[in-house]
Amino acid sequence: MSEIDTLEYEQIKEKIEHRKIPRAEMIKRIVFITLGAIVMSVGLEIFLVPNNVIDGGVVGISIMLAHVSSLPLGVFIFVLNIPFFFIGYKQIGKTFTASTIYGIIILSVSTSVLHSVPAFTQDVLLATLFGGCVLGIGVGMVIRYGGCLDGTEISAILVSKKLPFSVGEIIMFVNLFILGSAGFVFSWDRAMYSLLAYYVAYKMIDVTIKGLDESKSVWIISEHHKRIGEAILDRLGRGVTYLSGEGAFTGDEKKVVFCVITRIEEAKLKDIVYEHDPESFLAIADIAEVRGGRFKKSIH
Repeated sequence: MSEIDTLEYEQIKEKIEHRKIPRAEMIKRIVFITLGAIVMSVGLEIFLVPNNVIDGGVVGISIMLAHVSSLPLGVFIFVLNIPFFFIGYKQIGKTFTASTIYGIIILSVSTSVLHSVPAFTQDVLLATLFGGCVLGIGVGMVIRYGGCLDGTEISAILVSKKLPFSVGEIIMFVNLFILGSAGFVFSWDRAMYSLLAYYVAYKMIDVTIKGLDESKSVWIISEHHKRIGEAILDRLGRGVTYLSGEGAFTGDEKKVVFCVITRIEEAKLKDIVYEHDPESFLAIADIAEVRGGRFKKSIH
């Protein structure tokens, strides 16, 4: 699955360094990886699998093999991921691998337990949409807390270091073949529903990892930087930082206003900048995570 560019390099760095994780943080990770794996199994066994709709990656292959062989889905999920455990341990780190093994064990057990539970709906479209949402939330929780539930993600991280493609692009390419295979195992309309479920899950992973209160970085270049900075501080309650820059073409000294805002504050910030300098340069970008500093609003 993906926004697996979201198996972010900051997470990977953390695993490579093998730094000791505080006990409270470890407990938090275990709780949320457990919860995420269970939520994913609900999306699979209660919505997608009973309606012959598959997920991507190793899980998608496991669903098709379980359908053909009548063996439990959890067995295939665990067995097919074993080679990736060794790859992840050698190339990425033991903390990440341990989190991944734990998450996949919980997923395998949960799917086995839920296999006998009747599907919530026989409507394939509803099952696809809700199953994709539930699946994406579960996967997103696991990724956010340092693990993954599919070995193809580990392979994609390693391959991306040697090929000029991102992790997300590699996974998307592989999953097109896996999801397309559902047309041969089930039917072509189920293959199309599987693509829809994958897309919905992809979006929900993104929302779960970044959170609904998504943060954005803002860069403003203006001759009236002081007025703009003070207005942002007073009206939005956000701290700002003034940076010095130089125009490459003119060689003129430039002042840059930098700050971090939430998504719902974006429109108000644009109004502030336009009021004080309609000719200013404004750049806004998404941020996956904000830590430290004084990001919480100031109270005036």
